[in-house]
Amino acid sequence: MDTVFSNPDHLCSRAEVLSNPCPVARAHGVYAFFFKEIPQGVPVEGCLIHEGLTMLYIGSSPDKKGLANASQTLQQRVRYHFNGKADGSTLRRSLGILLAKQSGFPLRMVGSGKKMTLTRKGEEWLDQWMQENTFVSWVEHDKPWDLENELFHAISLPLNIQGNKHNPFAAELARIRTEAIANAKYAPVVDESESRF
Repeated sequence: MDTVFSNPDHLCSRAEVLSNPCPVARAHGVYAFFFKEIPQGVPVEGCLIHEGLTMLYIGSSPDKKGLANASQTLQQRVRYHFNGKADGSTLRRSLGILLAKQSGFPLRMVGSGKKMTLTRKGEEWLDQWMQENTFVSWVEHDKPWDLENELFHAISLPLNIQGNKHNPFAAELARIRTEAIANAKYAPVVDESESRF
């Protein structure tokens, strides 16, 4: 189970990532999210653990072969996971859905009814939860999609769905997300005239 993230050189908090200058590289590579608190129901058997933190999710930038000149960098992607919205970050969407009972903010259609987020207050709640519980590390890599695939087969990454079908929790997480999305579509649209974004 020895991987590039077994003994990371750096584990940055949300506040550090959002600081200026941002420590995350403006390069292509793979990033890994480590958690202090594990959302209820997420299995951790086979996960990599470093200094009491459990690695549950990875991502790459770019995430597909053939996009080697993609403009989005590790820094941009990681910053969005920490400070974006659930409609643009699969990690935020999964966490928001898994933590909905704890937060009281389920996934909802907002504004004109075309976007699906946790609502302004829900995204702010998740920001705070991530500040307390989530840390990120990264490695630069010329072919990040290859490294990402290697990691999927080396360790358990329960919060990943795409490319991770062999993980037993991936199907369960996909089911939970589908149910939350369906519920959001049937619930009244939330009017958010004051947006934090």
